[in-house]
Amino acid sequence: MGNDFLTVKGKTMDIMRRSFHQWVLIAATVGSLSAIGVNAVAATAEDLNQDATQALQTLYKTNSAAEAISKRARAILVFPKIIKAGVVFGGSYGEGVLNKGGKVVGYYNSVSASWGWQAGAESYGYVVFLMNDKAVRYLDKSKGWEIGVGPNVVVVNEGIAKNVSSSTLKDDAYAFIFDQQGLMASLSIEGTKISRIKR
Repeated sequence: MGNDFLTVKGKTMDIMRRSFHQWVLIAATVGSLSAIGVNAVAATAEDLNQDATQALQTLYKTNSAAEAISKRARAILVFPKIIKAGVVFGGSYGEGVLNKGGKVVGYYNSVSASWGWQAGAESYGYVVFLMNDKAVRYLDKSKGWEIGVGPNVVVVNEGIAKNVSSSTLKDDAYAFIFDQQGLMASLSIEGTKISRIKR
């Protein structure tokens, strides 16, 4: 009886410890995001529109594959500036626009959280080309699209870009990460959550 009680008590303490650690992670991540979010928010919708247009033009000038993909995309998500920072608890935040037919039709934010050693701060942008109606509908209907869940997103690197042609574009979406600055060595948008916002 005594051993059973100690076992149950031990399991309860383990659960409480895990819950406490999860709450600490959440609190620290929220703190990181609120600290970096101030620097990543455009002053007005007009500023964000302008930044997104400029970012897209810069991407097209430096990457012909991106421009080729854009001609077949049903919609384009543009996040001109994402700020990523962290030491142990980290996060990233930025705001962007959704373009359809060359017009801005919505505003979105990009949020991610991470845990683990990641000293440094970084600034970058990314663009997601939505290639079919399925991807566009998912973005419209979801209350937050987590990259890696839902439509298939291919992050285009130099190797993939060399082999892009109209016959190879089979996936739901293609993402380009660009203008990387800072100390962090690798970047991924896997797990990033994209949600609609009002601007």
